[in-house]
Amino acid sequence: MNLRHICVSALIGAATTVSFAQPNRIPSKIDSSRTFVLSGRVHPLATAANDQGEVESSFALPRVTMMLSPSAAQQAKLQQLLQDQQNPKSPSFHQWLTPEQYADRFGVSASDAAQIVTWLEGQGFTVDPVSRSRTFVSFSATAGQVQNSFGTAIHRYQVNGAMHYANASDPTIPAALSPLVSSIRGLHDFRPKPKLAKAKANWYLGRGQGNIMAPDDFATIYDITSMYSAGTTGSGQKIAIMGQTTILASDIAHFWNTFGLTSVKLVPVSVPGTGPFIVSQGDNDESALDIEWAGAVARNATIEFVYAGSAGSVWDSATYAVDNAVAPVISMSYGNCEMYDLFDLPSYRQTVQQANAEGITWLAAAGDQGATDCDAGNTVASGGLAVDAPGSIPEVTSMGGTSVSGSATYWNTSNTSTFGSAKGYIPEIAWNESAAAGQILGTGGGASMYFPQPSWQTSGGVPNDGWRHVPDIAFNASVYDVPYYVYCSQCSDTQGGVEYVGGTSAATPTMAGVVALLNQYLKTTGLGNINPTIYSLYQTTPSAFHNNITGNNIQACAYGSPGCSNGVEGYTATGSGYSSVVGFGSVDVTNLIKSWSTAAPAGPVLVTSLDQNPVYQGASESCGSTSSWNFQITLSEEAGFATSLTGFMVNGADYSSKISSIFSTSQIAARHSISGCMSLSGVNAPTNEVFTFTGGSGPTSWSTTLNVSFQGPQAQLNVGGATNAASYAQSYAPGMVMAVFGTGLGSLSQAASVTPLPEYMAGVEAVMCPVSCATATTYWNVPLYYVGPNQVNLQIPYEASGSVDLSIGNPYANVDYYFTVSATAPGIFTFLDGTQDVNPSRTASAGQTTFLFITGEGKVSPSLSDGTSPAAGTPTAKLPKPVQAVTVTVGGINAPTTFVGIPSGLVGVTQINFTVPSTVPKGRQPVIVTVGTTSTPAAYITIQ
Repeated sequence: MNLRHICVSALIGAATTVSFAQPNRIPSKIDSSRTFVLSGRVHPLATAANDQGEVESSFALPRVTMMLSPSAAQQAKLQQLLQDQQNPKSPSFHQWLTPEQYADRFGVSASDAAQIVTWLEGQGFTVDPVSRSRTFVSFSATAGQVQNSFGTAIHRYQVNGAMHYANASDPTIPAALSPLVSSIRGLHDFRPKPKLAKAKANWYLGRGQGNIMAPDDFATIYDITSMYSAGTTGSGQKIAIMGQTTILASDIAHFWNTFGLTSVKLVPVSVPGTGPFIVSQGDNDESALDIEWAGAVARNATIEFVYAGSAGSVWDSATYAVDNAVAPVISMSYGNCEMYDLFDLPSYRQTVQQANAEGITWLAAAGDQGATDCDAGNTVASGGLAVDAPGSIPEVTSMGGTSVSGSATYWNTSNTSTFGSAKGYIPEIAWNESAAAGQILGTGGGASMYFPQPSWQTSGGVPNDGWRHVPDIAFNASVYDVPYYVYCSQCSDTQGGVEYVGGTSAATPTMAGVVALLNQYLKTTGLGNINPTIYSLYQTTPSAFHNNITGNNIQACAYGSPGCSNGVEGYTATGSGYSSVVGFGSVDVTNLIKSWSTAAPAGPVLVTSLDQNPVYQGASESCGSTSSWNFQITLSEEAGFATSLTGFMVNGADYSSKISSIFSTSQIAARHSISGCMSLSGVNAPTNEVFTFTGGSGPTSWSTTLNVSFQGPQAQLNVGGATNAASYAQSYAPGMVMAVFGTGLGSLSQAASVTPLPEYMAGVEAVMCPVSCATATTYWNVPLYYVGPNQVNLQIPYEASGSVDLSIGNPYANVDYYFTVSATAPGIFTFLDGTQDVNPSRTASAGQTTFLFITGEGKVSPSLSDGTSPAAGTPTAKLPKPVQAVTVTVGGINAPTTFVGIPSGLVGVTQINFTVPSTVPKGRQPVIVTVGTTSTPAAYITIQ
């Protein structure tokens, strides 16, 4: 997470000396007595309400994987290599690495890997050979060994009638390993869910009158038939399908034979150590779709089905496929809402970047929950706008969904011998079938909450908001209009083994087939990340795309939930340019493939971006101006040509003479950027201004525009103080709701209405670190309760203690606030009218039982993850309560408590039920709660 923004006046690439020697990062023998907590690694479903108790110590965990991260220097070199591999003028262009070459440049050193293996074996684990790329180490373990070595117990959890296992607390690792270990996978068996979408069971009964997508229909609609006729059929190519179930090869053969696809081959590859290998309902539907339809497009290719057993997951399949360079194309129709995978996203991206460095193109589904990816299975969204990972990773091509028309106008009344009936291209709209499904169902899309906007994604109408947007492109994903035919005799809800499915899961393997055709046509061993070329190609060859697609991925949402406006939230496809619904739309495969080899233009391609939309802040940290609108502009050259910036206009006014004062240089190196700070005065916001940049000369001249949105005046970002949100005392405790006061905080007022609490809201995010975030290696993401321009309510992470730095702001600028966290710092919630009366009960009678709420109670047992609330239905006896004793006095007399705990729906707030002593005098009396040895400031209740 990048909370610090530094304005650099020029970022010009320079030649550097390359060295592949790997320094050792473990300074000495690994000392198990000095530990480091991997915070936030408890699965969201591993709650106290679902807890069925600890497993036996002999309980087997067949495959645990320690993911190893590159150093900062390695990561910087990897980023440069990934750019160079896509630069036709670089010696590294399309020079893909083997896993061993990747290990020598970006993996941990052989010595460090050996030390890790020695330590694991010393703990009693059975260790597999180190990965070829030296990016992970897998081992088998027992629950007892895990607890002894990683400090966390493994418990059973019952969720929706199924029994699972998971770690009950955050794992610890030796401190010497903290710079190397990014995550530990395999401590739970909550597996990613497939993105396939199926129609309601009774819908099949009347389907005889409708149109179904057959392989020849897809080829006709998306213009592939001429490529087949010319010999581009996927011959000699491989596609790796990611799965987590076994399949029947006879089912796949049945599908291919039905449609005359006799040359495609299937090679199942099971991931070692992840058994037992079983048929898993839901997963087998997904795998059948993915395998059958990848082969339906790439008809002479080999489909490598890489699958994990019940002791693994689809991510084990993916890491295995990358580490063994199984195929130059990966299709992955699995994912999660980003919020559920935040702490795993860095290691996921490492795997994807390694894949790109090896020349592997990675395709993933954009998700099937519209713009609200965290609301799978719901009828009304409540989790706010969200997108799906891994599709949100910039090095992954995210596949959205459209619906082709089922109108008889576009379909023949009879089928060919291979069951094709489409006449040609069929108009599409954005896929959104929530009404038909009776629940949220539509193409995923929107802005990532985690990954910044890549330089290649700043043109063609992509919002200039600083965040990665998905999807990139789309294919048909219809479930109820024109669904895909799939054969799966093992699947549920089929009619004689046949089922009709859709979802962005269908768009993913079909595009994987297209990439295999592209690889054959170009006679290349791989293309790596295809996204930069897709975005460039839209500018140079728009005929490669069906971009006239309208519709939306808007979903109904609960009033008051994050981002909900008038009961709906989502995005609309405008029918031109990019949209956060279908990307650039679907592709015309023949035009795409034939234009790809000439996609690099004859001259420079410049794209522009902003650090953020300008806001009026007076003096600027970055631009050093006062009383003006300050912002940073970046121009990135994407085509591999050096060029120069010669002209600059703002709404027709010529600013060319100011180029030298804004940018330290006007010379832009190939595939690099220049950035400059600019300030404008006299702008009457809100308004939009058109910036026009020109450069080069003669045949290599260029022009590009940037629409800049000037928002209303905003105060300068500042934190003036912070308090307990209940008592307003300046004292703080773990888990406490804290009120932060200042200026220029939130871009609008927004309250969280669901749990887990969001970590980014209304333009605000925050982290806390021990002592100082400038020097800390440990930080905790901060859950947000409320965000406004002058106040932010947040929860102090339970892990915080002692001297703490709160770093709060937006992704581009932040301020620090330093304070001390004590064991307890309780405060009673009172009415906001200045009376300090106990909220919600101002009055009570002697002998009556009433209740109040406090925050600042400190650590609780059983423990809760930051930002979370006990699950609904948790028995009262199992609700978390403060670990330190709680007492209540009314009028100085002890008041017996009948309940103390955190109820479902509350985060960091404890409810206390107490009985008013019969001896308390009538009138207004002070109420004081003591937690441990610390008492609250007095609140008041009137005894009647």
